[in-house]
Amino acid sequence: MNVELKQVLGPSLVHASDQISDDVLNVASVRGGQVNYSNIFSNADLAKQERRLLGRILGEVIAHCHGSQALEVVERVRRLSVGMQRNFEHADFIELGEELDRMSMEQTLILIRAFSYFSQLTNLTEDRDSLRKIRVINYQQQGEKRARHRGTLEYVLAQLEHLLAGDQNTLLQQLQHFFTTADVRAVLTAHPTEVQRKSVLDLQRRITALLGDEGLDAFERERALRAAVLTLWQTRMLRTNQLSVLDEVDNGVSYFKTSFLVQLPRLHNKVRCLMTQKMSVPAANFVVKALENSPVLRVATWIGGDRDGNPFVDADILKQAILRQSSAIFTYYLDQLDQLGSELSLCTRLTHVSDALQQLADSSADHSAQRKDEPYRRALVGIYARVAATYEHLCKQLPPKAPLVAAQPYCQAQNLSEDLAVIAQSLHDHGAGDLALGRLQHIRDAVVVFGFYLSPIDLRQNSDVHERVLAALLAQAGTESAYLNLDEPARVKLLLAELAVARPLVAPYLKYDEETQKELQIFRQAFWAHQQFGPDCIPTCIISKAASVSDVLEVMLLLKEVGLCDVRSQHLAVNIVPLFETIDDLRNAPAVLDALLSIPLYRQILSNRDQLQEVMLGYSDSNKDGGFLTSAWSLYLAEVKLLEVAQKHSVRLCFFHGRGGSVGRGGGPSYDAILAQPPGAVQGSLRLTEQGEVIANKYGHPEMAAYNLEILLAATWQATALPVNQGGEVTSFMLVMQELSDLAYVAYRGLVYETSGFEDYFWESTVISEIASLNLGSRPASRKTGRSIENLRAIPWVFSWAQCRVMLPGWYGFGSAVQTYLQTHGEQGQETLCQMAKNWQYFSSVLANMEMVLAKADMSIAARYATLVQNTGLRDQVFGAIQQEYDRTVAAVLLIRGQNCLLQGNHELAHSIEQRLAYINPLNHIQVSLLKRYRAGEQHERLVRGIHLSINGVASGLRNTG
Repeated sequence: MNVELKQVLGPSLVHASDQISDDVLNVASVRGGQVNYSNIFSNADLAKQERRLLGRILGEVIAHCHGSQALEVVERVRRLSVGMQRNFEHADFIELGEELDRMSMEQTLILIRAFSYFSQLTNLTEDRDSLRKIRVINYQQQGEKRARHRGTLEYVLAQLEHLLAGDQNTLLQQLQHFFTTADVRAVLTAHPTEVQRKSVLDLQRRITALLGDEGLDAFERERALRAAVLTLWQTRMLRTNQLSVLDEVDNGVSYFKTSFLVQLPRLHNKVRCLMTQKMSVPAANFVVKALENSPVLRVATWIGGDRDGNPFVDADILKQAILRQSSAIFTYYLDQLDQLGSELSLCTRLTHVSDALQQLADSSADHSAQRKDEPYRRALVGIYARVAATYEHLCKQLPPKAPLVAAQPYCQAQNLSEDLAVIAQSLHDHGAGDLALGRLQHIRDAVVVFGFYLSPIDLRQNSDVHERVLAALLAQAGTESAYLNLDEPARVKLLLAELAVARPLVAPYLKYDEETQKELQIFRQAFWAHQQFGPDCIPTCIISKAASVSDVLEVMLLLKEVGLCDVRSQHLAVNIVPLFETIDDLRNAPAVLDALLSIPLYRQILSNRDQLQEVMLGYSDSNKDGGFLTSAWSLYLAEVKLLEVAQKHSVRLCFFHGRGGSVGRGGGPSYDAILAQPPGAVQGSLRLTEQGEVIANKYGHPEMAAYNLEILLAATWQATALPVNQGGEVTSFMLVMQELSDLAYVAYRGLVYETSGFEDYFWESTVISEIASLNLGSRPASRKTGRSIENLRAIPWVFSWAQCRVMLPGWYGFGSAVQTYLQTHGEQGQETLCQMAKNWQYFSSVLANMEMVLAKADMSIAARYATLVQNTGLRDQVFGAIQQEYDRTVAAVLLIRGQNCLLQGNHELAHSIEQRLAYINPLNHIQVSLLKRYRAGEQHERLVRGIHLSINGVASGLRNTG
């Protein structure tokens, strides 16, 4: 064990392993399988070549636009930064700072943009390298080879077959059960952590496409790349106006057009093919039939329905969001049907068709002599016309291409599916089944996945708003004038009494305050959406800051007022999902759920919803409330105890994980996170949020989207069908985790909430004030005015700590917890922690995420941000505590994982971070200098723009900042 670890953690610690792993991170590191190493190494060489090519082109563009001297300045700073990164010397650090401070404002802006784009272009080459590795699996390794890679459906099936040792009957039952009940959803949110404009993202996609365009020779490719990089350089990096909610809706829809419209149906087709290969004909047909009625994986959204803290979301915005989404899917259907009609030119002189197909053709009103003997085309003319009429009826828009005949609209998407099934069956009947497996099958799968609404929209609102609205309704109705003063039992009693009667509370002639009217209109709009598009378009109502049974019953009563809850028939049209966010709320969640499920009326309603209760767990606010380790452990423990409650009441539980992009908000690899859930927590149903820059990283490229969607489904299947047998050992590990959590909680709360002046330190040492004016999204940075940490949203909280390279929400408190634990338990405690890291997936995942964050943190740069704090005593106190805790935490992670340095066993990630930090570090230095000038009173436009550009650049380089 090295001396530094002893000094930081204490004298009782010995025998830490010094062995250095020489594993190379490759595809196996992500999927755990065997790979062709020559492919991986050649890919790494190609990524390096592409990075150098783009870097050279960017340099040439800078020289072209600003002269060779500007490029020389950029190169000089880059060399200093790279050298310092590889072999840190304090003198180099000082020289770099002095070099940056000497620059003019013009040079500074050029440098910020140059390093920001260097980072972005590096990201592109890394993403392309990841895509090449994915292609190795997808195209070079089929069947048994593909089954070696974790994260693929083939891998899970192979593991299941191995586990069941040839028991085909049990295997078929397992497959049939999962794929007929699975409900997995990735939910896009509009939480503002994506700093890049859509125009910039589009140009990045253009550059990526050019790098992979095999139709271009080297000269043509470089010329096209230079034009694209020049366009990127001369495109405004920052938004000049705050995004509106409808801008966010359009951004969300763009990912469907780029990736989801193709990849989600394709994934369902892959499931179908895999099941057909492995199952008997009757069993395969059963699964295929199930997939025709209900998709196993969907992408939902909060954009346009999330009102929690966003005053700009109202009933009209919700309606516009639904209509814009609907317009996108109808446009897609019409285009695909038009192309399908061109393809299915089969004629009755050469083949036969089914009676049902002939009837469909005859009813189409297509009497063209050119298509008289082409019944498939005639049928599709009619189907196109009906889809066009449906589009016009629902969206009040004319189709992009006018139909050839007039037709009545479809009542529901199921009717369109039935017509398409007639075409498919007829093709199969006369030996042309292959024609039913291409575009036609894709459209059929798309209709099942997307319906007429594209993406389900969840509603979300804070429980405080619900209770104020109910109080207003009760007061106006003369039922209860002091609802807000009632205790919990009295509230529950009153709400159940109101739910038991059909009489509405709302009267059209009474006047209500603005907030009450707004909320009622939102729910009425949801009722309208159900009538027009079906109940799946708005399936969920989420209650933020849920803490009691009354929080759920209040929403039920509001839904009853607009026709979405009928207590007489025990019918509830949407899932009511309590979101438990703070540490206390997570600890109390099992008792709340137990009390809720003990109410006969609620249990009866749940029985009519397949006994499924959904519960959402908040990663962001629990972290801000209790720190990284306590948040992670509280979430895990809440799941364990909520599962016990659900089992007691014979209810199936679906967990909705409110994860952000950063580790401080629950981020990290989704695959590992899903497998790290407690046994039984994933029962075929799983939901998790995707937000900010993570959406672009995971779903901005079609192949990357396909890979990440399959990982999500495969991990859910694996966690459901192959739960880890944790045994008694994990029971003892859980006791250790509780002890560590308690210790970490004390350390974290002691700094953040109990240190006098900490709020001042945070606001002065970070860019939190400047982030609020960066136009990232439509939501305000705080729920309320003021500087309170409690009221600050978790996203700007995490984002700010990332910018100043402290990354505090991703690690603070762990070092103190381990130090105190080891001082109490000695060598045996150290051995226990090492065993936990090796044998418990959950703890291993926690450590891996923390290690990545620690590697991106930099206390020398953080110290420069600390100089922004005016009170030197406060500065020394708080930053001193942060520095000491960072040293303790790094030492603890290295000790437990048996390493000499961070990311020792993850060479590729370590290399990736090293590459980008050489560009990020100067941006941090510049940002501090600009902040000092700005806060000293120098507030001209170019200085403000420089600060905002630097925030953009640092965020782009770090990638998962929010």
